[in-house]
Parts: sequence; structure tokens; C-alpha cells
Amino acid sequence: MKLIDVNDDGVGEIAIRGHNVMKGYWNRPEATATAIDSDGWFHTGDLAHVDEDGYYFIVDRLKDMIIRGGYNVYPREIEEILYEHPDVREAAVIGVPDPTLGEEVGAAIALVPGAEPDAAEIRDFVKARVAGYKYPRRVWFVSELPKGPTGKILKREIVIPTGDMTRSERVRQPVSNGDAAESSRGAES
Repeated sequence: MKLIDVNDDGVGEIAIRGHNVMKGYWNRPEATATAIDSDGWFHTGDLAHVDEDGYYFIVDRLKDMIIRGGYNVYPREIEEILYEHPDVREAAVIGVPDPTLGEEVGAAIALVPGAEPDAAEIRDFVKARVAGYKYPRRVWFVSELPKGPTGKILKREIVIPTGDMTRSERVRQPVSNGDAAESSRGAES
């Protein structure tokens, strides 16, 4: 096992090789060529760093990583901070298309019952704990986040609100395709 394409933060993709690793995808040579390099290393899609004792710590999934103006933002890191906020019940951080930066950091949040923070409060909570390029500029609230049968949040089904969002604007935010939930105040800055 090793890390490949390690960035300045020491984070890279985990690659593994051995007799116990798959030989490829059944009848999918293009997918196999993408996942397994010419030296036989399987690219897992897991991003991690290694400590001085050789222990690997998974940071996120490569496909979930947000690239904001050339900087890598790992959604899991931001989600863990959001879960520290007492009003946040569930959170999912995703990349929101941005014409200038490529992607902007967005957060869909389900609040605990009775909580009424505005998006600026949530954004500022995260901003105080991370580097300036990492905090979510787009924050919106949903009653529930879409989940699969095992309870895992399905980020691909999160619908990003359209148009400008201000602190006082109420937005109807779909939870997933066809379902709608009333949100609280959304904000962008």
C-alpha cells in the first residue's frame, strides 16, 4: 500500500497491489485501465495521509473532493466541524459549480428540531475553524437529507438551490428528486 499524487498537505490517493487485489472489472476494460495502472497498482479513490508510524488516516473520497480555485477542500473535514454546531442534526458538503472558481463549497444542513440559526451563523462557525478557502459560501437548510437503504447520505441526490440566496430569504429546497422541504434562511457570501 502507498500514497500516490501526494499534495502539499501530505494527502494522496491510496493505491494497493497484491495477489488479493482484483484483476479488473468484468467486461469493462476502460474502467479497469482507469482503476489499475500499468504497474498493477489499484487506485482506491480514498484520500489519506500517513503518520510517522506508518498509520494511514482516510480523509475523504477523491470523487467527493471539491477544488475551489485550485485549492483542495475535503468535504468530510467540513462536515465534522458542522456536526460540532449544536443546531446541526445532519450535514452534507458538496461542490457547487462556480463560474470563477470552478467549484464553491456548499453545505446542505438539516437542523435539530426547534433550532433556527441563519446560514450566516453556520458559515461563520465553520469559518472560525478552518482556512479561509474551506468554509462554505453556500449554506441552505433542508428538513431531511436524502439517504439510501443503509442510512448513508446520498450526496448525488442533493439539489442545490438556484439563484442568489440572502440571509433573510426563505427558500423551498427539494430534499431529492420530487420531494420538497421548507428551508430556513439561506445565505451566500
